[in-house]
Amino acid sequence: MKLKQVELREVALPLVSPFRTSLGTQEHRNSLLVKVTTTDGAVGWGECVTDDEPTYSAEYLAGAREVLRRFLLPRLFSVPELTAALVPEALRPIRGNPMAKSAVEMAVLDAELQTAGVGLAQYLGATRTELAVGVSVGIMDTVDELISAVDGYLGAGYARIKLKIEPGWDVEPLRAVRETFGPEIPLQADANTAYSPADLPHLRQLDDYGLTLIEQPFAPDDLLSHTRLAARMDTPICLDESITSARDAAVAIRQEACSIVNVKPGRVGGYLEARRIHDLCLANGVPVWCGGMLETGLGRAANLALAALPGFTLPGDISATVRYYARDITAPFVLHDGRLTVPTGPGIGIVPDPDALRAATTSTEILSA
Repeated sequence: MKLKQVELREVALPLVSPFRTSLGTQEHRNSLLVKVTTTDGAVGWGECVTDDEPTYSAEYLAGAREVLRRFLLPRLFSVPELTAALVPEALRPIRGNPMAKSAVEMAVLDAELQTAGVGLAQYLGATRTELAVGVSVGIMDTVDELISAVDGYLGAGYARIKLKIEPGWDVEPLRAVRETFGPEIPLQADANTAYSPADLPHLRQLDDYGLTLIEQPFAPDDLLSHTRLAARMDTPICLDESITSARDAAVAIRQEACSIVNVKPGRVGGYLEARRIHDLCLANGVPVWCGGMLETGLGRAANLALAALPGFTLPGDISATVRYYARDITAPFVLHDGRLTVPTGPGIGIVPDPDALRAATTSTEILSA
């Protein structure tokens, strides 16, 4: 197929409650959507998961939009017979910017699979039709507030609780959740790079709370400190920000910097690279799970398809829509007995609701070949 037109659309969605991590606090989600139309009339949607500011990674929303407009899309407009598999190679001369690249790859893949009448889950090699999912719980003002929130999520049926942590908010909240809800609930801690190597003795205290894993305590480029921590803790170490490609995953596994990998398609440049990471980890006996970036229903649908692959053995951060949004731009994803259904329709299996999309839109730009 050949691209005819691309729409870059920004939407703003208020969160049902502020979401605080060691990187900052979000009260709403601004998202950049990519809609591609081919010369044959096929339409596909992608979502760029950048934040407004370059805190989680070097990418940010306005920058991703500029990179798409000036550098990525012109290269793809010039490809006469474009497929999703050709997108990474066509964009290889442009360094970095994996989230921008992932968004356009997702849109092209959606259009391609809709034309073929194939769902993303089937295309990627999914083996399940529904998934037990987890929930990520932000940093709160008080432990009592945290306990109330966790109680609500467990009551809703979530299969795993993940607490965001930072220095000064780690031991006490983890102890309180474990003591309140018992040793049976799967419990994780996510630091989002908030600690330094000097904190290694402190982090070893977290072994007392029976965690499934501790996620990304140190800087993305500091594999050595993760390796040292992994050698000194019983709790498995999981990497997130450090893994931007299958090559990164191979190096981290070889250096024993982690024994679990969080896979976020936007962070690694797309769903095809995410599948390669899955395949690598599966071959090496390393569990993977799907992280979340406060996606709209578009990204949530695609993430469910990815997380249905056999190597995703831990519940991911693919919560029900109501966890974050009172009104999304797509039909909501609803928990049933603690599980979400994997979309089976062609492409990513979901499209925006026109009225909801219109209400959330803050800007639109049309680009043509």
